[in-house]
Amino acid sequence: MSTTEQRVAVVTGAARGIGAATAVRLAEEGRAVAVIDLDEAACKDTVEKITAAGGRAIAVGADVSDEAQVEAAVARVVAELGAPTILVNNAGVLRDNLLFKMSASDWDTVLNVHLRGSFLVTKAVQKHMVDAGFGRIVNLSSSSALGNRGQANYSAAKAGLQGFTKTLAFELGKFGITANAVAPGFIATDMTAATAARIGMGFEEFKAAAATQIPVARVGVPDDIANAIAFFTGEAAGFVSGQVLYVAGGPLN
Repeated sequence: MSTTEQRVAVVTGAARGIGAATAVRLAEEGRAVAVIDLDEAACKDTVEKITAAGGRAIAVGADVSDEAQVEAAVARVVAELGAPTILVNNAGVLRDNLLFKMSASDWDTVLNVHLRGSFLVTKAVQKHMVDAGFGRIVNLSSSSALGNRGQANYSAAKAGLQGFTKTLAFELGKFGITANAVAPGFIATDMTAATAARIGMGFEEFKAAAATQIPVARVGVPDDIANAIAFFTGEAAGFVSGQVLYVAGGPLN
């Protein structure tokens, strides 16, 4: 694909973890990548990794739950990289607690970032996909969508994203746009390290314990998820839409 035809990808929550690994992987696939995160400065490492390897990338700061910031971010992507036709909705936060201890703010924050954020960014990007007659949307769900103690907010958001994904597949398919969800199991990231700290466990001990419950006998790493996302965003995946892929080292559903 020539530079003039280079697909532009938007990856939210791409400063670290799964988002950063995905941004780097999509750049390796020949995509120009908009690295979006709440703190633009935090995106610097991801962007530098891409550009050092000869890729094109920009850092964009935006709160995905804020409609005006999302629209401004997407406008900037269009101006600096071109119209985006690949979107990975990865931005997320945790506010874990048992239901009786969970505040309304804990609930709202998680639902706003995961669900409202994915809605707002998808709405802002999909018009460019429709115009191009091509689009790839990947939403990050989670094994927690099947239920997880202490995560009523996160589980609800991640299950909601599965319904959102399937509806996008119905609505946008006729425009050459696919929508799929990737649902990670245990992935070693800053987010799972925070979970370990919350329950008072060392991270290495936490990972070792998790690995005993996983058929492939190891926890996942961000590249495991990036690989699945790369498949869904590829030119060859045009007949795969509305799917939820659990990337968890074994069967979950």
